[in-house]
Amino acid sequence: MRVISGELGGRKLVTPDGLATRPTTDKVRQAVFNSLGSMGVLEGATVADLYAGCGALGIEALSRGAESCVFVERDRGALTALKANLKVLGLESKSHVAATDAMAYAPGMTSVDIAFADPPYTFTNWEGLLLFLRAGFVVAESDREVAAIEGWELLRTKRYGRTVITVLERLP
Repeated sequence: MRVISGELGGRKLVTPDGLATRPTTDKVRQAVFNSLGSMGVLEGATVADLYAGCGALGIEALSRGAESCVFVERDRGALTALKANLKVLGLESKSHVAATDAMAYAPGMTSVDIAFADPPYTFTNWEGLLLFLRAGFVVAESDREVAAIEGWELLRTKRYGRTVITVLERLP
């Protein structure tokens, strides 16, 4: 797995061993970031990578101009890979790693422009997560479309094989 584009494009990422995480494929990351780029919301953004795994989504955001990223992950193997990636890529000063559960951490997050949420496909509490998040945009990765709840607008949804990307915007 590699960083696709931006300042760190082509750099290799360490991924954790085992099946505890499901890294977002290059094809899906490319599509997500092309979409965010066309929306003009990534440059200078503060982002959160919930269920971060090795940090591929947050690192891609930083590579493409995001100002900072908080990475939230609780799996020990994934945290080891994530920290190694941030160190070797020189992103530690733009990053904060929270070794905890995303649902527990989300209510305390403030000032987040874009939240990437890529939980296990068995995750069903999207409504609860959206209620907690104070982000302007949420990019949700699931095996099905994530429905917009009150206060959110569905901007786009796209299927890539088993993966469905849903982009939601918080209403003013």
